[in-house]
Amino acid sequence: MPWVTIVSKHRNRPCSGPFDGVTIAKRLRIGTSPWSGAETPSPDPSKTSGAPPVDAPAIPLPEPEIAPEVHARRWLILAVLCLSLIIVIIGNTSLNVALPTLAAELDASTSQLQWMVDAYALVFAGLLFTAGTLGDRWGRKGALQAGLLVFLLGAAFASIADTAQAVIASRAVMGIAAAFVMPSTLSILTNVFSAEERPKAIAIWAGISGGGAALGPIASGWLLEHFFWGSVFLVNVPFILAALIAGALLVPSSKDPAESPLDVPGALLSIIGLGALVYAIIEAPHYGWLSGQTLLTFGVALVAIVAFGARERTARFPMLDLSLFKDRRFSVASAGITLTFFAMFGTFFLMAQYLQLVLGYTPFESGLFQLPFAFIMMLVAPRVPKLVARWGAARIVPVGLTFTAGGLAAFSSIGVDSSLAHVYASVLPLGLGMAITMTPLTTLIMSSVPLGRAGVGSAMNDTTRELGGALGVAVLGSVVTSQYTTGIGASLVGLPEAARGVVDSGLAGALAVAGQVGGAQGDALALAAKQAFVDGLNLAALVGSAVVFVAAFVSWKLLPRTTPAPFVRPPRDDDPGLAEPSTLVD
Repeated sequence: MPWVTIVSKHRNRPCSGPFDGVTIAKRLRIGTSPWSGAETPSPDPSKTSGAPPVDAPAIPLPEPEIAPEVHARRWLILAVLCLSLIIVIIGNTSLNVALPTLAAELDASTSQLQWMVDAYALVFAGLLFTAGTLGDRWGRKGALQAGLLVFLLGAAFASIADTAQAVIASRAVMGIAAAFVMPSTLSILTNVFSAEERPKAIAIWAGISGGGAALGPIASGWLLEHFFWGSVFLVNVPFILAALIAGALLVPSSKDPAESPLDVPGALLSIIGLGALVYAIIEAPHYGWLSGQTLLTFGVALVAIVAFGARERTARFPMLDLSLFKDRRFSVASAGITLTFFAMFGTFFLMAQYLQLVLGYTPFESGLFQLPFAFIMMLVAPRVPKLVARWGAARIVPVGLTFTAGGLAAFSSIGVDSSLAHVYASVLPLGLGMAITMTPLTTLIMSSVPLGRAGVGSAMNDTTRELGGALGVAVLGSVVTSQYTTGIGASLVGLPEAARGVVDSGLAGALAVAGQVGGAQGDALALAAKQAFVDGLNLAALVGSAVVFVAAFVSWKLLPRTTPAPFVRPPRDDDPGLAEPSTLVD
């Protein structure tokens, strides 16, 4: 939709005409926004002085000049970006089913197994903002290629590790690499595709993201049944090599034309704040949510995040423009993604245990169970832009969140002897809801951010995913643990003291003790432990459902029915490039 923008660069300098010292955006013809489903009204010049209201129409960003040769190969570029994304996603989800094998091969403790998983997530989440900002400033293609190369080295070292500590260190290196890869994929996508095609490209990206999360456990389960444990890490090597070669040949270079310096204090505060927050969430179920260590870590996170906010308000070149949160598209979409991944990661974390420990399936079989979820994500997500174009994101997002909440509510009715059909009846609505929700939420975030800062927008999108996933595992896992401990208490009578501690530690320990006890007493203990776990699972599903239902209601109330173009604050003399599009060269 064509616009004419008249900008008075020096707002304090007198200008001739009736609108002195203000920015005016005048619409030339009436149309509809594909991401609102409703007419976008012309701006009121009387309201354009200073920062705009949250719902005010804003100055649209100029589209980047995409070279014809780049435009011609844009779908091949998207394929490279999706391949890079799958590498990161599988690296984050594939290790869970390998933990029992790693415990046996490396003599790893429970704490060490937990950190094999958490080291990746902790470093990944902590570095996302910094990595996204570095990609914007120094080049997104370089950040993508460097991240893939470091990921390759980390995976190779993990596959030959002979101690648990070496695996943990290798996983941390892979997390550093992933923090550069994942924001780069979405920010490059945003700068390669035009505004008309961008929602469709983001929909494919979102579908691959959700599908890859479900495919990771399947691949790991199959590899463990046929090869040595290190193959779980080596499986990515050929894909990384392919992504490196194809990326070097196909992906164009792009960066923020402002070339502003890195906000080092802001970067350090974001790393400390996000890292401490994720660490506290991960460790809270182990130490207790109200323990001194947990409260201290949350306190460190709070202080660092508040200091980060104060720094960004006064920094000459901030990493994150906090005024973005005044835009309800940005803030509501960020919260929606957080709560959606809260539900998905928490559910799949518990689902794997339910399928293997309660229903008795193997790791590979439990991984196969997630295939329909992956198919739904990859089939439905690319078709969502058509729904959004007709009905608007403000109507589609609440529908998707309601499906997600409904699936969780249905999951609360499963029992110790439920059929797979019963379980699928809850998981399929969950997958459908995520497929419907992810595309518009991601697009809302990216459309709220200047194209020159697409890496920061992508980092925000990815950070909300990581925080939501960590919260889902920690909070819903704590609900299950609490309910399990309460439910299994009566079955501890008559057991030796050492056995009581093992049974009380979790379902896996209880089943091991039940196998040693044997006979009717062992069968009764196993049944009681399974029932206590399922009771906790039902309660956790209800908690998750309630949280997502609230998110659906909030999105319905707060998302604007019209989606204006992203606001760009008028450029300062010392920051000439912020309102410009990214430079994009072949």
